[in-house]
Parts: sequence; structure tokens; C-alpha cells
Amino acid sequence: MSLVDVAIVGAGPVGLAAAIACKRAGLSYVVLEKGCVVNAIFEYPTYMSFFTTAPELEIGNHPMVTGHDKPDRRDALMYYRLVAQREALNVEQYTEVTRVHAAPAGFTLEVEKRDGTPGVVEARRVVVATGYYDNPLALGIAGEDSENVSHYYTEAHPFMGLNVTVIGAGNSAADAALDLWRSGVNVTMVVRAPELKSTIKYWVRPDLENRIKEGSVAAHFNSRVVEIHPEHVVVQREDGTTWELPTDFTFALTGYRPDLSFLDGLSLATQPDECLVLDEHYQSSVPGLFVVGSAGFAGRTNQVFIENGRFHADHAVAEIARQLAERGVQPA
Repeated sequence: MSLVDVAIVGAGPVGLAAAIACKRAGLSYVVLEKGCVVNAIFEYPTYMSFFTTAPELEIGNHPMVTGHDKPDRRDALMYYRLVAQREALNVEQYTEVTRVHAAPAGFTLEVEKRDGTPGVVEARRVVVATGYYDNPLALGIAGEDSENVSHYYTEAHPFMGLNVTVIGAGNSAADAALDLWRSGVNVTMVVRAPELKSTIKYWVRPDLENRIKEGSVAAHFNSRVVEIHPEHVVVQREDGTTWELPTDFTFALTGYRPDLSFLDGLSLATQPDECLVLDEHYQSSVPGLFVVGSAGFAGRTNQVFIENGRFHADHAVAEIARQLAERGVQPA
């Protein structure tokens, strides 16, 4: 591939917003995505609804039209797919960036296509918009890699009448527990903290608390799963004692963190909370490398969403256009 002005890593909503901004600024670009367009949303629970209203998910001034107050997963998939098509965005799906190096022109990106074929992309600037959803936090316990364990919840139907353990106390765990219970699943939550997280959606938390109080959803607080077996999990209480909880399937919904290992070797500066050091234009400590959306906020992933991350892309691309113009660089 010939030199492009901007290589965008990640085709989520923020990456697509960056592509639109590049197109409108007259910059050549390519979006490199290891999965499908908005892959993280594709991996969301089948019947999930967003926290927010449609206008707050819009990119490129394309209106999102839905028939209900809060868009759901299907609405979002259709919307972002149509935006990518109507804008004719240059997106290379199923192309994973495995390494980024500094180069005379800017950066060299090593990529691997779906069939394993390697490749190289040369770019003057790089915008990283990989999010964090594809990198779950590992529990680091025996049995975590078993077939009856998942860090992602899809839907309840396959688990009717089974014993399912949900590890976690945030939005993902709360939504999963309620959906499982409503589908006839014997669901038990195991929570390390003394209570559910305060960040759970305001209309979901009371529902779950009431289901726990009435005994419809079992919950063990100040507890943690320390082993996972085919037919049970081992739960450890706060005092260190353990017991076996019958379990056919376990959802370990304990959070996610950005994976920027493909940037190893660039010596990115980080803050004490694991967030990257970024300027007001979301440029990292490596000149020309921008990180937008939640990818740069490992310690604050609960503060960066599509709603605000989409604007990071506009700021970054405006600065890239300014830098290239200042240097008299002709668009690639």
C-alpha cells in the first residue's frame, strides 16, 4: 500500500468518526480493523439497549433514527453500517495491526489479514481508536479458560433451567443476571465488594436489588470465585473459607482494559492510573501518534464512551491537518 496521511486503527464509532473527519479535511486515510465494522457493538448482548439517546451516538452529522427512546444493538449496527457505506469509508475489515514502528515518513504498521497474510501500511500519522471491549480482565484462576466460561454475555436462551454464576457487580453483570432470571435460569451473582456498583444504570439497579431481596436472584457479596470446574465453582468468603456452588456455566463480567501491546516499543508515557499522557488534541507522548476514545483511558474506562469519544476524533484530525499543512506536506 502506498503512503497515506492517516492510518486509523479500529473501526468502532470513534474510528469511523476519525475517518469521516479525514475525508472532509482532504486527508488520505485507511481504517484497519481486526474484526468487522463496530465489532465491539456486534459483540454486545443480543438485546442490549444503550444508556443514551440516538443523537448522542451520531457521527458525521448523520442522523440516527429509531422507533424508541434508547437505541438498541440492532439499531446501532444498522446505523454505523449505513454511515460507513454512505460515506464510502476506506475500511479494511479483518486486518489486524500487529506492530507500529517509527519510520522516516511517520510510521510503519505491520498488519495481518484474515487468511494470515502479512502486510505493511505506511502513514504520516496514526490514530488509535481500538477501545477496550475486546480485552477482558482475566481473573487468573484455574478453569477460567474452560468451555463453560465466557467474559461476554450474549443472551439467556441456551441456559434455561441451568445453574449460571455471574461474576461481577457492574452494568454487564446486572443486565446479564436480570436477563437470565427472566428466562428461567437459576442465576447466582458472586461479588467481591459489599454491594452492587453505584454506576449501574439508574433504572436497572433498583430492579436487581429487589430481585436479590426477594430471592429470585441469589447474590453473595464480599466473596470471590477462586476455581471453576465443569459442574461447580469454588467461592471464597471474606474470612478465607470456601464452598462449592453448583454451576453449569459462568459469566466472568469483571471489566475490560485497552490492549495497546501493538504499540510496544514506542515508549508511550502513562499516568499513575494507567491512562496515557495525551495533550488537548489527544496526541500521545510520541509525536504524530494520536489515541482517541477509551483506548487511552485504561484507568478511566467508565468515563469515556461513544458520546464523548466521538469528539476526540474531530480534535485529533483537525490537529493532524494543521500539522501537515504547517509542514507543507501535500496530501498523500
